[in-house]
Amino acid sequence: MVASKAYTVTVTAKTTVAAALPMQEHRRPLSNLDLLLPPLDVGIFLCYENAVATSTTYATMVAALKASLARTLATYYPFAGEVVSNEAGEPELLCSNRGVDFVEARADAELRELCFHDPDESVEGKLVPKKKKGVLCVQATELKCGGVVVACTFDHRVADAYSTNMFIVSWAETVRSAPLSVLPTFRSSLLSPRPAAAVDASIDRLYAPLSSLPPPPDSDTAAAPVSVNRIYYIAAKDVTTLQAAAGKGKTKLEAFTACLWRLLAKAADADEKVCCMGVVVNGRGRLCGGEDDMLGYFGNVLSIPYGTLDVEALHGMKLDEVAEHVHGWVSAAATEKHFLNLVDWVESRRPVPSVARIYCGEEGGPACVVSSGRGFPEEADFGWGRPAFGSYHFPWGDGAGYVMPIPRGSGDWVVYAHLARRFVAALEEEPTVFRPLTTDYILNKIDSEK
Repeated sequence: MVASKAYTVTVTAKTTVAAALPMQEHRRPLSNLDLLLPPLDVGIFLCYENAVATSTTYATMVAALKASLARTLATYYPFAGEVVSNEAGEPELLCSNRGVDFVEARADAELRELCFHDPDESVEGKLVPKKKKGVLCVQATELKCGGVVVACTFDHRVADAYSTNMFIVSWAETVRSAPLSVLPTFRSSLLSPRPAAAVDASIDRLYAPLSSLPPPPDSDTAAAPVSVNRIYYIAAKDVTTLQAAAGKGKTKLEAFTACLWRLLAKAADADEKVCCMGVVVNGRGRLCGGEDDMLGYFGNVLSIPYGTLDVEALHGMKLDEVAEHVHGWVSAAATEKHFLNLVDWVESRRPVPSVARIYCGEEGGPACVVSSGRGFPEEADFGWGRPAFGSYHFPWGDGAGYVMPIPRGSGDWVVYAHLARRFVAALEEEPTVFRPLTTDYILNKIDSEK
């Protein structure tokens, strides 16, 4: 076990990088699916070993990052804008080319000294920047060992993780003067509501207008649970074992979700009778027959179906029984019909904002959302080789938990979790599945890939 250390990060410079090409200022409405997202910022970070040595100096490396970022923003122009309100009070994108805030920093630690299992200590407020203005901000942090951490934080109302992954891959390709492997599309018509379409009442079970929900409890009197951030890994063989135990026809994500659901039920309080679990479903492969424009669509194409089970029932259920429940409500949402209905449902309620019900605590028990990290840019090579490690970072406050498993090329999964402490304890009581991500694990992976 390599010991971690407390360390400090010093900001050495702040600049703003605008798109390299001039842009006619204009406003771009958000899609109906974008409008389902509250103002949340999501972080992602990538750790590179010996990046500075490969680039000669840190200054050379940063100059290359900035120059290529400016060129990439010419293609991904929404990231150079800012979110404003329209006359109806809805958020929309002002494409002004205000640019991306770029932070340069230096850490007094080596990569091998950082304990990524506890990102509250190693990442939060240090390696991932806080976005103050605009849609996207970036931070490049030099480590003592010559390593570099490249991180960004983006406004979830403008882009989902899929869109941001496309951007990071394109940015890395631009640094290397390689052709872009994916070109984004901004065709909002792909998510237009249907004329005079009947609104499907099934969406009412998953989403609700904010105006129909009771006000949140007074923070001065409510005893809200304190959530923490953790990163685990699941060995490839354990992922395979979980899927086999979940039964025929179940995906790895469904098996993982079933396992997590049972573990959260174990940590439920005595007065919590039900436990809710949701899964983020990406609609790109379902809409428009999965055509190329839809697969390259920039924005949010997400739905969050969920299920509710009695805590006592979960205690007595086998993994395959729970996985059958997960498969049922995930499959129902993984269709073109569901996403078309969702687009129409939002249209029928505008401009009143709506939200996924699982976030609202209506059921009165533990709730958690699982989102697949498939497509994480683990191959993003800025000229220094692929990252040694990376993860999302999404500390969105207390309430419903958020867990994102990230498949790696090795078959292992890195799992980012934002959960109340009691649920973290339940996960760590199952060490054969959720293993704390140690620096030893990262270093061993680096050595095995050399």
